[in-house]
Order: sequence, then C-alpha cells, then structure tokens
Amino acid sequence: MADIDPQGNATSGLGVNRIELDKSAYDLFTGEEEPGSVIRRTDVPGLDIVPSTLELAGAEIELASREGRERLLQRKLAQVRDEYDFVFIDTPPSLGLLTVNALTAADTVMIPIQCEYYALEGVGQLMKTIQLVRARLNSRLQLEGVLLTMFDGRTNLSIQVVDEVKRHFKEKVYKTVIPRNVRLSEAPSYGMPIGLYDRRSRGAEVYEELAREVLAHE
Repeated sequence: MADIDPQGNATSGLGVNRIELDKSAYDLFTGEEEPGSVIRRTDVPGLDIVPSTLELAGAEIELASREGRERLLQRKLAQVRDEYDFVFIDTPPSLGLLTVNALTAADTVMIPIQCEYYALEGVGQLMKTIQLVRARLNSRLQLEGVLLTMFDGRTNLSIQVVDEVKRHFKEKVYKTVIPRNVRLSEAPSYGMPIGLYDRRSRGAEVYEELAREVLAHE
C-alpha cells in the first residue's frame, strides 16, 4: 500500500508511528529516495506500506513547477509493482497533484462513497478528473468499482444514497456494503486494521466479503 494522503490515516491505522518516521512517501515525490528504502513492513502478513507524513501537505506546492510532476509516483512504483500481487494507493480527498499522480500510476480506481448527502457532491468532479487523466496521462485507467460505506439501514438518507449510486453506476457498485459499526470505528484508535482488532466483528466480516468480491472480479 502507498499512503499519499497527508492525513496518514492508512499509515496510523496500520500501527505505524508517523512521528518516528525518517522516510515517507514525501521522499518519493521529492526524488530523494527510492521505494525500497521507504517501504515498511506492517503487522498484517504480506502487507507493506509506503507511509505518509505531514510533509506531504506541502508537496503539491513544491512540485508545481517540476517537469513530469504528474508521473512521479508512477515512475517510483514501477520499480516494485512486480513484487506485489496488488498495490493500493490511498489518496487525499482533494483532486490535486497527489491524486492525479495516483490516477496516473493506477490501473483501476475504487471509489468509496459514504451513505451521506454531501458525499455525492464530489463524485461528479472525480469522474471528470478520471476522464481527463485517461485522455491525457493514463489511457488504461478504468473504474474498478464503487464501494458504499457507513450505511445505516435505519435512515431513509442511507437508503436513498444507495439507490442513487446504483442508478448512476449500475453494475460497478459492489454488492458488499460497509455498515456503520462500533468496532470499525474503534480499530484505528488502536493502530490496528479491523481484521487484527476484532476479526469476529461484523465490520471484519463485511470487509472479508468485500475482499472476496474484489478478487472474484480479477
């Protein structure tokens, strides 16, 4: 996994202390380090991470005038992609240079959508960005799927969001829907993914279902 979100939730959620890091995704973007010196093992068997630090917040400004800035991540990850079955890239919520780098490096895009009203507002702009990247930087880029999260079947709003997303994206919406779940909310505060924090919880079960669904599409 490559965490290129300055918030670093994927990094801290896997138990990596961001304060103690001496190398991170920031060093890949600035060109000072190669992936092999930045990648860290995690407590999840078979899962490594390129961690994020707050330095990434200033990367877009630093790289704004750099030639080939949209392909920096692509060139770095190309060195190690054959060593892994999958490389997931966790992006910032904004559609800036870091996200464009991720879309240029990726083969497919998974879009998580919270079952809340405002979550729908940014999806249209994201799809436009994907189309632009496909046209100008990465012709192979495809939509992998749309994942509905934080679903609460007790509210009409959640049900309406599900219906709207399915109407727009049709078969691209995963059948697995991630519900609101207390154990899912607790896990990051312990620096653990849900599979390690409480593998018997409903939250862990649905993510296992999602994993099987994703693999079935490969």
